[in-house]
Amino acid sequence: MKKLLAGLFLSILVLALAACGTDKKEDEKSASGDQTDSKENVILKVGASNTPHAVILEKAKPILAKEGIDLKIETYTDYVLPNQDLDSKTLDANYFQHIPYLELQIKDNGYDFVNAGGVHIEPIGIYSKKYKTLEDLPEGATILLSNSVSDHGRMLSLLEAKGLIKLKEGIDKTAAELKDIEENPKNFKFDANTAPEMLVQMYENDEGDAVLINSNFAIDNGLNPIEDAISLEDKESPYVNIIAVRAGDESKPEIKKLLEVLTSKEIQDFILEEWKGAVVPVK
Repeated sequence: MKKLLAGLFLSILVLALAACGTDKKEDEKSASGDQTDSKENVILKVGASNTPHAVILEKAKPILAKEGIDLKIETYTDYVLPNQDLDSKTLDANYFQHIPYLELQIKDNGYDFVNAGGVHIEPIGIYSKKYKTLEDLPEGATILLSNSVSDHGRMLSLLEAKGLIKLKEGIDKTAAELKDIEENPKNFKFDANTAPEMLVQMYENDEGDAVLINSNFAIDNGLNPIEDAISLEDKESPYVNIIAVRAGDESKPEIKKLLEVLTSKEIQDFILEEWKGAVVPVK
Protein backbone atom coordinates (compact mmCIF):
# COMPACT_ATOMS: atom_id res chain seq x y z
CA MET A 1 0.00 0.00 0.00
CA LYS A 2 2.84 2.39 0.87
CA LYS A 3 4.51 1.63 -2.47
CA LEU A 4 1.26 2.33 -4.31
CA LEU A 5 0.80 5.68 -2.56
CA ALA A 6 4.42 6.61 -3.16
CA GLY A 7 4.08 5.82 -6.87
CA LEU A 8 0.88 7.83 -7.13
CA PHE A 9 2.46 10.81 -5.36
CA LEU A 10 5.49 10.64 -7.65
CA SER A 11 3.29 10.63 -10.77
CA ILE A 12 1.37 13.67 -9.53
CA LEU A 13 4.63 15.47 -8.74
CA VAL A 14 6.04 14.78 -12.23
CA LEU A 15 2.88 16.07 -13.90
CA ALA A 16 2.91 19.21 -11.75
CA LEU A 17 6.54 19.94 -12.54
CA ALA A 18 5.91 19.41 -16.25
CA ALA A 19 3.01 21.85 -16.16
CA CYS A 20 5.12 24.42 -14.34
CA GLY A 21 7.84 23.97 -16.92
CA THR A 22 5.38 24.54 -19.74
CA ASP A 23 3.97 27.66 -18.08
CA LYS A 24 7.48 28.97 -17.54
CA LYS A 25 8.36 28.47 -21.19
CA GLU A 26 5.18 30.25 -22.27
CA ASP A 27 5.97 33.12 -19.89
CA GLU A 28 9.51 33.35 -21.24
CA LYS A 29 8.22 33.25 -24.80
CA SER A 30 5.77 36.04 -24.04
CA ALA A 31 8.38 38.12 -22.23
CA SER A 32 10.86 37.76 -25.07
CA GLY A 33 8.29 39.06 -27.55
CA ASP A 34 8.34 35.82 -29.55
CA GLN A 35 4.79 36.14 -30.83
CA THR A 36 5.47 35.95 -34.53
CA ASP A 37 2.18 34.29 -35.36
CA SER A 38 0.12 37.06 -33.76
CA LYS A 39 2.26 40.02 -34.82
CA GLU A 40 0.36 42.53 -36.95
CA ASN A 41 1.74 44.79 -39.66
CA VAL A 42 2.23 48.48 -38.91
CA ILE A 43 -0.54 50.51 -40.59
CA LEU A 44 0.73 53.57 -42.45
CA LYS A 45 -1.92 55.93 -43.84
CA VAL A 46 -0.67 58.28 -46.58
CA GLY A 47 -2.67 60.94 -48.40
CA ALA A 48 -1.86 61.50 -52.07
CA SER A 49 -3.00 63.12 -55.30
CA ASN A 50 -4.51 60.58 -57.70
CA THR A 51 -1.75 60.80 -60.29
CA PRO A 52 1.12 60.18 -60.17
CA HIS A 53 1.42 60.03 -56.37
CA ALA A 54 -1.22 57.39 -55.60
CA VAL A 55 -0.10 55.31 -58.60
CA ILE A 56 3.48 55.30 -57.30
CA LEU A 57 2.30 54.38 -53.81
CA GLU A 58 0.24 51.48 -55.19
CA LYS A 59 3.40 50.16 -56.83
CA ALA A 60 5.24 50.45 -53.51
CA LYS A 61 2.45 48.85 -51.48
CA PRO A 62 3.37 45.14 -51.97
CA ILE A 63 7.04 45.91 -51.36
CA LEU A 64 6.19 47.59 -48.06
CA ALA A 65 3.90 44.70 -47.11
CA LYS A 66 6.92 42.39 -47.21
CA GLU A 67 8.57 44.75 -44.73
CA GLY A 68 5.64 44.52 -42.31
CA ILE A 69 4.00 47.81 -43.34
CA ASP A 70 0.35 47.88 -44.39
CA LEU A 71 0.10 50.97 -46.61
CA LYS A 72 -3.30 52.65 -46.71
CA ILE A 73 -3.65 55.23 -49.50
CA GLU A 74 -6.15 58.10 -49.24
CA THR A 75 -6.58 60.02 -52.50
CA TYR A 76 -7.32 63.75 -52.82
CA THR A 77 -8.17 66.06 -55.71
CA ASP A 78 -7.26 69.32 -53.97
CA TYR A 79 -4.21 70.85 -52.27
CA VAL A 80 -5.82 71.84 -48.96
CA LEU A 81 -7.32 68.76 -47.31
CA PRO A 82 -4.17 66.58 -47.34
CA ASN A 83 -2.38 68.98 -45.00
CA GLN A 84 -5.45 69.52 -42.84
CA ASP A 85 -5.83 65.77 -42.42
CA LEU A 86 -2.15 65.35 -41.65
CA ASP A 87 -2.44 68.03 -38.99
CA SER A 88 -5.51 66.38 -37.44
CA LYS A 89 -3.68 63.01 -37.41
CA THR A 90 -6.13 61.44 -39.84
CA LEU A 91 -3.04 60.73 -41.95
CA ASP A 92 0.46 59.62 -40.97
CA ALA A 93 2.01 61.36 -43.98
CA ASN A 94 1.09 62.95 -47.28
CA TYR A 95 2.63 62.87 -50.72
CA PHE A 96 1.36 65.53 -53.13
CA GLN A 97 3.28 68.79 -52.63
CA HIS A 98 6.64 70.37 -53.40
CA ILE A 99 8.86 72.17 -50.89
CA PRO A 100 7.84 75.81 -51.60
CA TYR A 101 4.16 74.88 -51.21
CA LEU A 102 4.87 73.07 -47.93
CA GLU A 103 6.80 76.07 -46.61
CA LEU A 104 3.95 78.42 -47.55
CA GLN A 105 1.39 76.16 -45.88
CA ILE A 106 3.47 76.05 -42.70
CA LYS A 107 3.79 79.84 -42.75
CA ASP A 108 0.09 80.48 -43.40
CA ASN A 109 -1.41 77.79 -41.16
CA GLY A 110 1.17 77.18 -38.46
CA TYR A 111 1.52 73.50 -39.29
CA ASP A 112 4.28 71.68 -37.45
CA PHE A 113 5.34 69.67 -40.50
CA VAL A 114 8.69 68.62 -41.90
CA ASN A 115 9.98 67.32 -45.21
CA ALA A 116 10.82 63.64 -44.69
CA GLY A 117 12.39 63.31 -48.15
CA GLY A 118 11.95 63.92 -51.88
CA VAL A 119 10.66 61.40 -54.42
CA HIS A 120 10.05 62.95 -57.85
CA ILE A 121 9.59 66.09 -59.93
CA GLU A 122 6.59 66.84 -62.14
CA PRO A 123 7.64 69.39 -64.76
CA ILE A 124 5.10 72.15 -65.41
CA GLY A 125 4.01 72.41 -69.02
CA ILE A 126 2.81 75.28 -71.21
CA TYR A 127 -0.24 74.20 -73.23
CA SER A 128 -2.10 75.86 -76.07
CA LYS A 129 -4.94 74.85 -78.37
CA LYS A 130 -4.21 77.77 -80.69
CA TYR A 131 -0.43 77.79 -81.07
CA LYS A 132 2.15 75.10 -81.72
CA THR A 133 5.23 76.85 -80.32
CA LEU A 134 6.10 79.57 -77.82
CA GLU A 135 7.36 81.70 -80.69
CA ASP A 136 3.85 81.65 -82.19
CA LEU A 137 2.30 83.37 -79.16
CA PRO A 138 1.16 86.79 -80.43
CA GLU A 139 1.54 90.28 -79.00
CA GLY A 140 -0.81 90.72 -76.03
CA ALA A 141 -1.55 86.99 -75.66
CA THR A 142 -3.36 85.94 -72.47
CA ILE A 143 -1.53 83.38 -70.34
CA LEU A 144 -3.44 81.54 -67.62
CA LEU A 145 -1.68 80.71 -64.35
CA SER A 146 -2.70 78.94 -61.16
CA ASN A 147 -4.26 81.07 -58.42
CA SER A 148 -2.00 79.28 -55.94
CA VAL A 149 0.58 81.91 -54.94
CA SER A 150 3.13 79.19 -54.21
CA ASP A 151 3.02 78.23 -57.92
CA HIS A 152 3.70 81.73 -59.24
CA GLY A 153 7.45 81.79 -58.65
CA ARG A 154 7.83 78.47 -60.39
CA MET A 155 5.63 79.41 -63.34
CA LEU A 156 7.20 82.83 -63.80
CA SER A 157 10.66 81.25 -63.61
CA LEU A 158 9.61 78.87 -66.38
CA LEU A 159 8.41 81.75 -68.54
CA GLU A 160 11.68 83.54 -67.91
CA ALA A 161 13.74 80.43 -68.72
CA LYS A 162 11.87 80.19 -72.04
CA GLY A 163 12.68 83.83 -72.86
CA LEU A 164 9.13 85.17 -72.63
CA ILE A 165 9.66 87.55 -69.70
CA LYS A 166 12.41 88.81 -67.40
CA LEU A 167 12.11 89.01 -63.62
CA LYS A 168 13.65 91.68 -61.42
CA GLU A 169 17.26 91.16 -60.42
CA GLY A 170 18.02 89.96 -56.91
CA ILE A 171 14.61 88.57 -56.01
CA ASP A 172 13.93 85.09 -54.64
CA LYS A 173 12.49 83.56 -57.78
CA THR A 174 10.72 80.79 -55.89
CA ALA A 175 8.62 83.54 -54.29
CA ALA A 176 8.26 85.75 -57.38
CA GLU A 177 4.92 87.41 -58.08
CA LEU A 178 3.41 89.04 -61.14
CA LYS A 179 4.57 92.44 -59.88
CA ASP A 180 8.16 91.16 -60.10
CA ILE A 181 8.03 90.99 -63.91
CA GLU A 182 10.52 93.59 -65.13
CA GLU A 183 10.41 92.96 -68.86
CA ASN A 184 7.46 91.70 -70.91
CA PRO A 185 8.48 92.21 -74.56
CA LYS A 186 5.23 90.93 -76.08
CA ASN A 187 2.99 92.58 -73.49
CA PHE A 188 1.46 89.31 -72.42
CA LYS A 189 -1.59 89.49 -70.15
CA PHE A 190 -1.48 87.20 -67.12
CA ASP A 191 -4.64 85.76 -65.62
CA ALA A 192 -4.01 84.10 -62.23
CA ASN A 193 -7.61 83.50 -61.17
CA THR A 194 -7.97 79.76 -61.80
CA ALA A 195 -7.58 76.99 -59.22
CA PRO A 196 -4.75 74.58 -60.15
CA GLU A 197 -7.11 71.63 -60.61
CA MET A 198 -9.27 73.63 -63.05
CA LEU A 199 -6.52 74.67 -65.45
CA VAL A 200 -6.93 71.55 -67.61
CA GLN A 201 -10.60 72.39 -68.10
CA MET A 202 -9.65 75.94 -69.07
CA TYR A 203 -7.24 74.50 -71.63
CA GLU A 204 -9.85 72.07 -72.99
CA ASN A 205 -12.32 74.95 -73.27
CA ASP A 206 -9.73 76.89 -75.28
CA GLU A 207 -9.59 79.69 -72.69
CA GLY A 208 -6.70 82.11 -73.07
CA ASP A 209 -3.85 81.68 -75.52
CA ALA A 210 -1.65 79.51 -73.30
CA VAL A 211 -2.17 77.70 -70.00
CA LEU A 212 0.47 76.60 -67.49
CA ILE A 213 -0.52 73.25 -65.93
CA ASN A 214 1.13 71.08 -63.29
CA SER A 215 1.88 67.63 -64.71
CA ASN A 216 -0.07 65.76 -62.03
CA PHE A 217 -3.29 67.51 -63.09
CA ALA A 218 -2.42 67.12 -66.76
CA ILE A 219 -1.77 63.38 -66.44
CA ASP A 220 -4.81 62.87 -64.21
CA ASN A 221 -6.99 64.36 -66.95
CA GLY A 222 -5.59 62.39 -69.84
CA LEU A 223 -2.97 64.80 -71.15
CA ASN A 224 0.54 63.65 -72.01
CA PRO A 225 2.95 66.46 -71.02
CA ILE A 226 5.65 65.21 -73.36
CA GLU A 227 3.34 65.19 -76.39
CA ASP A 228 0.69 67.80 -75.59
CA ALA A 229 2.67 70.66 -74.02
CA ILE A 230 4.24 73.18 -76.40
CA SER A 231 7.02 73.62 -73.84
CA LEU A 232 8.02 71.82 -70.65
CA GLU A 233 9.91 72.78 -67.52
CA ASP A 234 13.52 71.56 -67.41
CA LYS A 235 14.22 68.34 -65.51
CA GLU A 236 16.56 70.23 -63.18
CA SER A 237 13.60 71.97 -61.54
CA PRO A 238 14.03 72.40 -57.75
CA TYR A 239 10.33 71.70 -57.15
CA VAL A 240 10.69 68.20 -55.76
CA ASN A 241 7.54 66.40 -54.60
CA ILE A 242 8.07 65.20 -51.05
CA ILE A 243 6.75 63.06 -48.23
CA ALA A 244 5.51 65.45 -45.52
CA VAL A 245 4.98 64.34 -41.91
CA ARG A 246 4.37 65.89 -38.53
CA ALA A 247 7.58 67.06 -36.88
CA GLY A 248 9.25 64.17 -35.09
CA ASP A 249 7.63 61.47 -37.21
CA GLU A 250 10.37 61.61 -39.84
CA SER A 251 12.47 59.30 -37.64
CA LYS A 252 9.81 56.59 -37.40
CA PRO A 253 10.98 53.28 -38.96
CA GLU A 254 7.90 53.01 -41.18
CA ILE A 255 8.45 56.52 -42.60
CA LYS A 256 12.12 55.79 -43.27
CA LYS A 257 11.18 52.53 -44.96
CA LEU A 258 8.56 54.33 -47.07
CA LEU A 259 11.23 56.74 -48.37
CA GLU A 260 13.67 53.90 -48.91
CA VAL A 261 11.17 52.05 -51.09
CA LEU A 262 9.98 55.14 -53.00
CA THR A 263 13.56 56.06 -53.93
CA SER A 264 14.59 52.48 -54.73
CA LYS A 265 15.70 51.52 -58.23
CA GLU A 266 12.57 49.45 -58.72
CA ILE A 267 10.26 52.41 -58.14
CA GLN A 268 12.52 54.83 -60.05
CA ASP A 269 12.48 52.53 -63.07
CA PHE A 270 8.71 52.23 -62.80
CA ILE A 271 8.30 56.03 -62.78
CA LEU A 272 10.48 56.46 -65.86
CA GLU A 273 8.74 53.65 -67.75
CA GLU A 274 5.23 54.72 -66.77
CA TRP A 275 5.49 58.45 -67.59
CA LYS A 276 8.33 58.64 -70.11
CA GLY A 277 9.90 61.75 -68.57
CA ALA A 278 6.68 63.56 -67.64
CA VAL A 279 7.47 62.50 -64.05
CA VAL A 280 11.14 62.32 -63.07
CA PRO A 281 12.60 60.54 -60.01
CA VAL A 282 14.96 62.63 -57.91
CA LYS A 283 17.70 59.99 -57.55
